[in-house]
Amino acid sequence: MSRAALEHELADCLWSVLILAHRYEVDLEDAFRRTMTELDESISAQLTDGKELP
Repeated sequence: MSRAALEHELADCLWSVLILAHRYEVDLEDAFRRTMTELDESISAQLTDGKELP
């Protein structure tokens, strides 16, 4: 896949996400921040517990 094709596909995916978020009134910024916080906490807990990440 060429760089241009990859950029096109990523932009197409982003457009779809934006349309769905608008349609279902999802605050993407808030959802993204919450998700990143949850991931950070989960990864930190796994590292602290000495567990290997999946």
